[in-house]
Amino acid sequence: MSAWACLELRNWTFATALALAVLGGTTGPGQSDDVLEWRHATALNGTPGYAADTAHFDYVNPDAPKGGSVRLSDTGGFDSFNVLLPKGNLAPGLGLIYESLMETALDEADISAQYGVLAEAMRYPEDYSWVEYRLNPDARWHDGVSVTAEDVVWSFETAVELDPRQKFYYQNVVKAEVLEGGIVRFTFDGAGNRELPHIMAQILVLPKHWWQGTGPDGTPRDITKSSLEPPLASGPYRIKDFAANRQITYARVEDYWGAQIPIRVGTYNFDEIRYVSFLDQSVELEAFKGDQYDWRVERSASQWSKSYDFPAVRDGRVVLEEFPDKGSGRMQGFVPNLRLDKFSDARVRQAFNYAFDFETTNEIVSANLLKRINSYFAGTYLAASGLPEGKELEILEEVRDLVPAEVFTTEYKNPVGGSPQNVRANLRQAVQLLGDAGYRLDGRKMVNAQTGEQLSVEFIYFDKSAERSLLPYSKNLNNIGIATTLRLVDLPQYINRIQNRDFEMATLVWGQSLSPGNEQRDFWGSEAADRPQSRNYAGIKNPAVDKIIDKIIFAKDRETLVAATRALDRVLLWNHYVVPQFYADVERTARWNRFGHPENMPEFSIGFPTIWWHDAELAAQTAAKK
Repeated sequence: MSAWACLELRNWTFATALALAVLGGTTGPGQSDDVLEWRHATALNGTPGYAADTAHFDYVNPDAPKGGSVRLSDTGGFDSFNVLLPKGNLAPGLGLIYESLMETALDEADISAQYGVLAEAMRYPEDYSWVEYRLNPDARWHDGVSVTAEDVVWSFETAVELDPRQKFYYQNVVKAEVLEGGIVRFTFDGAGNRELPHIMAQILVLPKHWWQGTGPDGTPRDITKSSLEPPLASGPYRIKDFAANRQITYARVEDYWGAQIPIRVGTYNFDEIRYVSFLDQSVELEAFKGDQYDWRVERSASQWSKSYDFPAVRDGRVVLEEFPDKGSGRMQGFVPNLRLDKFSDARVRQAFNYAFDFETTNEIVSANLLKRINSYFAGTYLAASGLPEGKELEILEEVRDLVPAEVFTTEYKNPVGGSPQNVRANLRQAVQLLGDAGYRLDGRKMVNAQTGEQLSVEFIYFDKSAERSLLPYSKNLNNIGIATTLRLVDLPQYINRIQNRDFEMATLVWGQSLSPGNEQRDFWGSEAADRPQSRNYAGIKNPAVDKIIDKIIFAKDRETLVAATRALDRVLLWNHYVVPQFYADVERTARWNRFGHPENMPEFSIGFPTIWWHDAELAAQTAAKK
């Protein structure tokens, strides 16, 4: 998991870290460190598209005007600025003030290219056993002090000390050390993990001298505790003002040190970026309609189809626009807690899938705007399809005795509802599966044949709108004798219960990049199943899954990586670990018409607000229409 993923945890959008590695150009075995080539960029699937002397990236407007402001929304509030602590609700937007060693280009997600920010170059040996980063001598904190290799090592060591997730993710790092010339080296516990030299570039770097200093009242700062003291950082913005749990405003740093490095030119154009917090999503939508913030990504297909016909849309003050989502995949589903005995049998879990009528829900609730998820990498070419063949089949043959036979014989497909006949047939199949798993109908109750206890499930959720899908699903479960409880809780309680595995079933999401890697251990690996704050929410412990994840991590070429990813997808699907829900392959956005964006938008990202800007002429027209 990248440092940026930690910043997003508070929004429960578990986006995953991009897995980056480099091909070609390394020196051969036996050559000394001092002849290894320093690189300004790396790419997984080819050659980085931008040379070292590139002035700016193609997807930006280098002459974008600086100025104006943009208001964004946030759900849930915040009570901490300490990005290294795994607890607490982090303020939204902290990625605006902090930086990492390197960052990805928005138009090269398919080759996973990354370019220098705090580091001007990196290098590593052919066996990937270590990596070095050479810091940009111009990089400095907002107080004028230079960013140092000591800051990088301290940030890394503190992160793995305080956060079990970071410790697990970086478990292969055995040493972090400062070398002469502003260089930091990370040494790994083995060779062959081609991702490791590059995920280290994603470490969030904090100022050691500031955290080891004293606050305005003379009290020593404590990195092990939550804090609402605006932190020192190095990025293009600093915190201007805030009110905990209500709003936070970031101001652009006029003398930002990195304004002219290629990955920054034409970006971060707003003078101010403000986040407004809401506790209720219905109120949040109405606030947008009332011009209380400027930009909204609508995740609810139902809301998109029903709630955006209001005067500001009709007269052009609000623009509705869909952007294709080509750079990410996802699995979203009803996730049973496998740590509970009643969900230990795959036939029980599969029965829950037969009870979910996606097609009717999609038609009635979502205006048929969603697609059924049929992959843990839905929306990408990494999704398994058909029957395994070639390299994928070779990988699966190595675990044949550990996986369901259907992996080799049957293409995975979800049950199809949408009509009374289909729903009845699916529920009959669910009853049969439950019978095979040791349950029987006792009147109108599905009971354990040995204990007589009724099969039951509690769904927990924090967004009341989830009931639009939960209520019909609950009805189907009740029809086959499964007792259901719908438990609405607030967001902090929801997060706490998921992290502490105090749930029976919940809707959860795993985001996927086009370059899966070490984060898969945290998603599905056996070692992560018993760590409270891992993203193995379901509690999967499967040796076949572990072996295939290693195939992904140690893949020597893209072909093997893709084949291993599809093999993993197939094994996860046929174990019925989740009831897949739905996804959209577009980002549905609404914005008050005050902003401009480059003509050549990046293929894999909307880039808002990073590469957009305040358009004074549009803003004046929008104001005039009121």
